[in-house]
Amino acid sequence: MSRIDEVVAYAREALSAAADPEKAAGMQAYMKTDMPFYGVQKAGRVPIVKHIVEEWPPADREEYTRLVLALWGLRHREEKYVALGVARAHRRFVVPGSLPLYRRLIVEGAWWDLVDEIATHLVRRLVVDHPAQTWPEVDRWVDAPDMWLRRSALLCQIGAKEATDARRLFRFCRELAYQQEFFIRKAIGWALRDYAKTDPEAVAGFVTKYRDELSSLSYREATKHIGHLVE
Repeated sequence: MSRIDEVVAYAREALSAAADPEKAAGMQAYMKTDMPFYGVQKAGRVPIVKHIVEEWPPADREEYTRLVLALWGLRHREEKYVALGVARAHRRFVVPGSLPLYRRLIVEGAWWDLVDEIATHLVRRLVVDHPAQTWPEVDRWVDAPDMWLRRSALLCQIGAKEATDARRLFRFCRELAYQQEFFIRKAIGWALRDYAKTDPEAVAGFVTKYRDELSSLSYREATKHIGHLVE
């Protein structure tokens, strides 16, 4: 049995042992998906991820990619959560060369619980730590046919604080403001609201200037904590 096969077997066995069918039904309903759940919430998954990270560290980025994809390819939702937890934990492999992997996970994940985790943690590390190598690809996501790539471009600076490329953030929000998808409009508002924690005046100025272009949802989310600056 290969190392990756050992990881897959362990993940299945550990999640099966912690399974809660009643919670599984509720989690599946909440996520509005047909994908099966074990019913293992985050607190139950953390030690599983920790054991995988400590017991089977990848030798190189190629093995890191194969390990993440092996877990990701399993049929239960929590196995995908574990895959992302493992991907985040091996920070030395969160490098520009892994961006194609993260792009694939975004497109295949195609739902907010998976996509947002990838965008706000994995892709964020890349645009902050390796902007020159990463932004040219992420810039293309803004015009991608895939909505989840567009959402990821908006959200990939969540939590970046002073390292945020504000000009890019505002440009992305303007370019996507006309789009009708709920997940795009919500992401615009979330991204602006998050950056408002760092530079409230800049966000207030942006939403005031482009009020007529922003959807009511985006505007409401963006100004949730800076209403006094835009009234």
